[in-house]
Amino acid sequence: MNKALNREILRLSLPSILAGITVPLVGMVDTAVAGHLGGDTAAQIGAISVGSMVLTLLYWTFGFLRTGTGGLTAQAFGREDPAEAGRIFLRGTGLALLAAFAAIVLQWPFFKGVMLLTDATPEVKLLAERYFFIRIWAAPATMSLMTLRGWLVGMQNSVDSMWLDLIINAVNIGASILLAFGVGSWPGLGFIGIPLGTVLAQYCGLAFGLWVCVRKYGRSVFSRLSRADVAGLLRDGSLPGFFRMNLDLLGRSFFFILIYIGFTMISAGYGDLCLAAGSIIMQLLMFFSYFTDGFAYAGEALSGRFIGARDGVMLRQSVRQVFIWSAGIGLLFIALYAVAGLPAVRLLTSDESVVEATRQFLPWLLLMPPLGCAAFTWDGIYMGATATRAFRDSMGGAAVAFFVVWLIGKWLLQPEGATAIHLLFVAYFAHLAFRTSWLTVRYRRDILGRIA
Repeated sequence: MNKALNREILRLSLPSILAGITVPLVGMVDTAVAGHLGGDTAAQIGAISVGSMVLTLLYWTFGFLRTGTGGLTAQAFGREDPAEAGRIFLRGTGLALLAAFAAIVLQWPFFKGVMLLTDATPEVKLLAERYFFIRIWAAPATMSLMTLRGWLVGMQNSVDSMWLDLIINAVNIGASILLAFGVGSWPGLGFIGIPLGTVLAQYCGLAFGLWVCVRKYGRSVFSRLSRADVAGLLRDGSLPGFFRMNLDLLGRSFFFILIYIGFTMISAGYGDLCLAAGSIIMQLLMFFSYFTDGFAYAGEALSGRFIGARDGVMLRQSVRQVFIWSAGIGLLFIALYAVAGLPAVRLLTSDESVVEATRQFLPWLLLMPPLGCAAFTWDGIYMGATATRAFRDSMGGAAVAFFVVWLIGKWLLQPEGATAIHLLFVAYFAHLAFRTSWLTVRYRRDILGRIA
């Protein structure tokens, strides 16, 4: 049984890991392009960080489009109910387009409001504004892709999800480099070429994803939907539960955003050099999460599937085996960070002052695998189970842990410069520890209890 289950876990996780490798590469390439354009390197890297932070604040607010869609679809798959899977897709896509329209309409007050809370230098703010007001036009594609990714994971289709991410990220990397640096006699667009490459990539990915849906699921899923099914999407009895679940996930996204945006905003207050160094280390930390997220996605697909099928034995076995695989990735990354940490920093910037500022924070990389592994894996399992209340509460407590540790440390130490960034990393890892502890304690009640 374990051999068959392990094969299924690898079938679901390996394509997600392969695609996941390219996700942080996009951010790293954007940072590397900004770091090699010349001019004020620290300000350009800081602007990428701040501009991405504002977009992250926006998009993570609507992260429930992916998480909610994935769990519900996996459970419909486990019940062998393709018509319901189709309704989930249409409902999620409609909500994504409404959210994108609102984001475009409110883009100016949203950006300006966030900037009022950001203690960055005028140079960073100016470049971040250019970055944001270009990338926001990808919102319809970006938010629709959230729903599409979750739906493909729920349908146990990790291969097409992989190709979706590979196409998006390959176009993003290539277009950003080409548009920023130019080709032949064309000198390129400089800094604004970076966000333009991202916009182009998002729409290319959406076109591919819709083609997959028509080609692969046109007959097996969408042909089962009648006109009455489509017309009744906003009137069926599942809608109140759908919105309650998404409100929980919206709350979870809010707390998640507080932590990551808080990290960037606080580090921006200690100068461009500290902001650039903290941003580089955070990107390297997130590189690990994209690997372990592959097994989190497998946990999401399998937990949702077996809850939908009411199979408690397979649910327990899948959770156990997913954690074993995830722990193996954690051990691998401890060694990788120990050997390749500094070379990775040099790939991201050629500015020696930024490299030297970043070097002192490298030991924090070694803590990410042991503290982040369980937190990220539990996330996938809870998403598949649609145990959204516990999921929300874990992140709420984690946000409290982050800010309490930061504020107490600031009060006791009165940190400046590099010491403040070290304290920020202490607070960041405190939030991971809280997430792991909370979700572990709630497992029996909120996951196993769903099929009791």
